Amino acid sequence: MITIEHKRDCCGCSACVQVCPKRCINMVADDEGFLYPVVDTALCVDCGLCQRVCPVINQDEIKSPIAVYAAKNRDESLRTKSSSGGVFTAVAEKVLAEGGVVFGAKFDDEWMVIHDHTQSVEGLEAFRGSKYVQSVINDSYQRVKQLLNDGRKVLFSGTPCQISGLKHFLGGGHDNLLTVEVVCHGVPSPRVWRDYLKQQLKDISNLEDLSQIDFFSFRDKGTSWHNYKVKMALRASDNESPITVETPFRRDIFMQGFLKNIYLRPSCYQCPAKQGRSGADISIADYWGVEHYHSQIDDDRGVGLVIINSLKGAEYYAAISASIDSIATEYSNAVKHNPCILHSVAEPRLRGKFWEEYNEHGVEAIGKIVAMMRPSKLRRCVNSIKRVVKRIVK
Repeated sequence: MITIEHKRDCCGCSACVQVCPKRCINMVADDEGFLYPVVDTALCVDCGLCQRVCPVINQDEIKSPIAVYAAKNRDESLRTKSSSGGVFTAVAEKVLAEGGVVFGAKFDDEWMVIHDHTQSVEGLEAFRGSKYVQSVINDSYQRVKQLLNDGRKVLFSGTPCQISGLKHFLGGGHDNLLTVEVVCHGVPSPRVWRDYLKQQLKDISNLEDLSQIDFFSFRDKGTSWHNYKVKMALRASDNESPITVETPFRRDIFMQGFLKNIYLRPSCYQCPAKQGRSGADISIADYWGVEHYHSQIDDDRGVGLVIINSLKGAEYYAAISASIDSIATEYSNAVKHNPCILHSVAEPRLRGKFWEEYNEHGVEAIGKIVAMMRPSKLRRCVNSIKRVVKRIVK
């Protein structure tokens, strides 16, 4: 049976839950809000299936990409609604046009993140945009398997560990499956996310009902893709106008803690699915640093990085060529500005301290720990001098 001795050894993909023939495994949240499998030993028959599908126990080999591109959707309205270049939408629309089904992450009614599926172009709207919280998979793997067995084409998008979990759950031989992974920095605590939303509501309108939120975007790029904003809108009450709040991402308290890695899932500090190990056909990300290599495609409205990992991925990318602008790029240039493609982030030494503070003070603990992690004035001065010298040398 699956046993989690160290929390770093579970990425939360839920493959073990969905493969269990006795339905004796449930995902239960720990005190940080992350889900982990718990086995009902009275029902378990020690078949070993849960261990066989675990992407942490059964890590695949590192794979090099076939091709790498800088790309953006030619439909400006779609690109505006997407976090980067809108390439996912183009691929998803192709699969839907072939009578397929698309799986992705979306917000539920309480603004938690769940996996769901759609068979319509309109349904893709909910899947667009980055969501910096780990989605709850529920029974999505089982649904994918049933659709494939019925002869349907399926596109499954998710984080690398979710793609890896699906691949191990299904086994090989599914030609109708296309997998698209979203390059992942790491997934922050759902507990912190929920508390942050409640604090935001309280600060803005003295409310705590999450259903009052009408819109939320981690990556609103209405004014700039390079300097995006966190945007939230509340529903209008009687005789009142809607309330909209925009915060530069580096000033938003949730994003500050996320970017400092202080409340990521423990497994994210040693991700089992980076460097092509997920088995995804296509990997997509923001092409940070694109202005240094392909300035002609950078208009500050979003450029996607597309990494082709399989012949199937190459086939689908070729099929959407009429709807995107695309430039071949060097993999080394892409990963230079997006190192999370290759490497896990380091666990901060203050992570334990953060949770001690958080359990006592809640969301305000984020600001306190982030401030403690900032370099001293002397260190900032030294780093500034180094940057100047580096530019002069170049």
